[in-house]
Amino acid sequence: MDNPLIFGFKKAISTINISKQLNNPFKKDIPEIAAIAAQEFQHFIAQESQSWENNFLAKKGKMFGVLVVQKKDETYGFLAAVSGKLPNNVKCDKLIPSIFNDSADDFFINRGMTELTEISEEIKESSCQLEIYALKKRRKEKSIKLQEQLFKNYKILNLFGIEKNVIEIFKDSSHGSPPSAAGECAAPKLLHHAFKHQLNPIALAEFWWGTPSENTERNHKEFYPACKNKCRPILEYMLDNTELFSKDN
Repeated sequence: MDNPLIFGFKKAISTINISKQLNNPFKKDIPEIAAIAAQEFQHFIAQESQSWENNFLAKKGKMFGVLVVQKKDETYGFLAAVSGKLPNNVKCDKLIPSIFNDSADDFFINRGMTELTEISEEIKESSCQLEIYALKKRRKEKSIKLQEQLFKNYKILNLFGIEKNVIEIFKDSSHGSPPSAAGECAAPKLLHHAFKHQLNPIALAEFWWGTPSENTERNHKEFYPACKNKCRPILEYMLDNTELFSKDN
């Protein structure tokens, strides 16, 4: 049975020159096959987003990504993912899920977030400055511990089948501590899923969908390289190809 998360190409691709080497995710150049996959996935978004309870063209846009893969029978398809989550925590069963399993350790992340919310409510209701100071300190300490536990549960595969968590990956790099949401961008999700299911990654592309972003100057349907502060250490580890990445733009 075929992987249900693999999109089949609708356009004929037999005449397209498809490289066997994955493109550099930090360069702006997008292989033709990845551009076709992105276009077909954008058509999917345009249709499906009507049931996602969010109009990306009227509200804040999101980064999405596609990864063209070669299956065991040597045919091609592509995977698709969103960076972070869809608005309002809407689920789409055709998108690659988060690497993190929120049921880990008896849903520790949900319990932790609930506790942080409760502390924030106590701060709002308190009129005692000493108590507010203590509560803010407690909330900060709790948040740091929860973030560390979260990163330890982001267990990411590389092309050799080796598994490391986000803290271990950043520790082995020159980038210092992992920033918030490291591991939630589209590219790591896509590659992790490909390696997990023995799919050969061929071409990667990430694009912005929706209202232009003022802070990052991202425009609707335009392609963008993978982010360097969150993704570079992770992708260097996943693809074991720092030499290739050192030549990026």
